[in-house]
Amino acid sequence: MHFSDFKLLSVLAQEMNMRKAAEKLFVSQPALSQRLQSIEKDWGAQLFLRSQKGLTLTPAGEKVIDYANLVIEQEEKVREELSLMESKVFGTLKIACASIVGQNWLPRILKQFVTLYPQVKISLITGWSSEILESVYEGDVHIGIIRGTPDWKGKKIHLFKDHLYLVDREIQNVNEVLETDRPFIQFKSDSNYYQEIQDWWHRHFQTTPKRTIVVDQIETCKQMTYNGIGYAILPEITLQSHTKEVSKIPLMDEDKKPIGRDTWLLGYDSAFELKQVQAFIDLIK
Repeated sequence: MHFSDFKLLSVLAQEMNMRKAAEKLFVSQPALSQRLQSIEKDWGAQLFLRSQKGLTLTPAGEKVIDYANLVIEQEEKVREELSLMESKVFGTLKIACASIVGQNWLPRILKQFVTLYPQVKISLITGWSSEILESVYEGDVHIGIIRGTPDWKGKKIHLFKDHLYLVDREIQNVNEVLETDRPFIQFKSDSNYYQEIQDWWHRHFQTTPKRTIVVDQIETCKQMTYNGIGYAILPEITLQSHTKEVSKIPLMDEDKKPIGRDTWLLGYDSAFELKQVQAFIDLIK
């Protein structure tokens, strides 16, 4: 089998649909079907069952797909190793990034990066910081970008700190929170972020909010706040499109200093030696 055949099988297993796979591989559906038949003949086994609903992997197909994915992964690693020996930056840059940073900060960085290094492929996953740390620990990515204070023994670079604000259309002073009957809108987040908000709240009010609405996305929380449904505590990074109709009141600690969230880039030493990772870090600096 040629390497392109391994890629073909991998895409088929991902899409489980001949038409979608053909579109992704930029080939005609008949050509893809003919090539698959040839591959199955080489293996002496049927790899996929065809039906009107799509494709289904056979037990033999599962074995061959596992092998195909392994070949693709090994080929990618070899390319990364070769990139260390060449002056030109190429290969794949694998990033795991906290969702809030991936939505509000990373896109403009990646736009500059892909312009400077068009031969580098970008693999990006987003999620909670705890999930990002796990991806870095497992070696699934080269670098992780997380929020908070990481317990990480390897290399780490401080990217930025953004402050937390109480955001509302009506409240002009933090203490007015006790007077309003409108709800406190919270978004689901990592436990350490939630704990920071809880600690600040109890220090100031020694009580809990009268009413609370919990949403699953920070953008939903922001839009509900902007539309006057309630008030929220949001990080500065999400308020770049801040409207004058909404007040931003900075949260302060016991020493009257602004409370903020740190963002870090981290990874293993071996990953930092890759030219594509070095180029990304140089761009950030």
